[in-house]
Amino acid sequence: MIFKNLRTSLVRTTLIVLTLFIGVHAFAQEKENSFKVGGALRFNVFAKSWVNNKTQPEFTLDTWRLNVDGSQGGVDFSFEYRFYPTFGTHFIHHGWLGYAVSDDLYVKLGVVQVPFGITKYASHSWWFQGQYYFGLEDDYDIGIKFDYAGIEKLDLSFAYFRQAEPEGPVAGGDVTYGNAGPGRYSYDITPGVGRIGSEQVDAHIRELNQFNARAAYHVNESLEFGASAQVGGIYNSVLDQSETSTAFALHMVANWGKGWNFKGSFINYNYKAKSDDGRMLDIVQMGAYGTPYDIAAKANAYSAGIAKSFDVDLGPIKNIQAYVDYTLMDKIESEYANVHHLIPGILVSAGPVYTYIDYAMGKNQPWLTPSFGEGMGVGDADAEWQKRFNINIGYYF
Repeated sequence: MIFKNLRTSLVRTTLIVLTLFIGVHAFAQEKENSFKVGGALRFNVFAKSWVNNKTQPEFTLDTWRLNVDGSQGGVDFSFEYRFYPTFGTHFIHHGWLGYAVSDDLYVKLGVVQVPFGITKYASHSWWFQGQYYFGLEDDYDIGIKFDYAGIEKLDLSFAYFRQAEPEGPVAGGDVTYGNAGPGRYSYDITPGVGRIGSEQVDAHIRELNQFNARAAYHVNESLEFGASAQVGGIYNSVLDQSETSTAFALHMVANWGKGWNFKGSFINYNYKAKSDDGRMLDIVQMGAYGTPYDIAAKANAYSAGIAKSFDVDLGPIKNIQAYVDYTLMDKIESEYANVHHLIPGILVSAGPVYTYIDYAMGKNQPWLTPSFGEGMGVGDADAEWQKRFNINIGYYF
């Protein structure tokens, strides 16, 4: 009942905001119109420690994408669509309308980044930090977001998301996910199955009616501390009920010296959800890039990343950044094995070409394993470090 009432209130609020959006625009100073089309083409070259045959190393087309950005009549817009041939899927990354209500308040409506933790990225590498793989880094959902900068040194963001971002096709297309499939950019809850102890159960669940609040305090231009909260429903369509899911984060970003940067965060989450027969789940499924996998329903995560940038003059190469990113996912259930995500690497910047050279390592990391997708659920207490040497070359225009 609480989420039905919240839904009604938020629909009304959204309509009011849209009315104000249009009304304020009528009296606003005109902004110069602009329009830009861009995109990117990226390739991967990689070798996996768990594959020992003549297919290594492999060369794949990572992604190509189309970007359209602009402003007309004082209303801004931004849109990005991505294609991933390797995974047989394509989907929207983001797409929103934006308006500066005042010098301090900016509103976005559409598919926008969720204000949670370190934004835009908590990571330095192409691989993100470990929390990306359970939906709490660079997540995108569909709703309305307010960014407020009217208090000295403090940035505030508030958002309401009706649901996860629209999904694209899934390779094979045998499973019907409704409006919550895994063909998407960021990880979200997907319907299908879950686990209670060692028992696999049906769980037709999805994200619905989520609220976010984020505060970032800038001590000075080089030091930021922040806190975030996320409260939302995980809706079971068979039971026609929602459970209240929560996530909280503390973060720090620091810059010092010549080119040094540190990003650190602590996250606690509880993806509280029920199976189709009304029992609480120990493991839920989340999905992106066309495939779902198991996630422990509750965990703490600790991440830290440090980087050093060097200005160089090596033909087209003007900057090299060296970094190390690490995440520990400590599952609340003591019988589940923890996840370790460790990515040392360098980023080489040469005009429009950005090349990430990473030596990715993981224990129970779902992408760094001979059994894709396994590790963030029950995990393997005896898991060994798996490695993948990865070069991602991207041309951005």
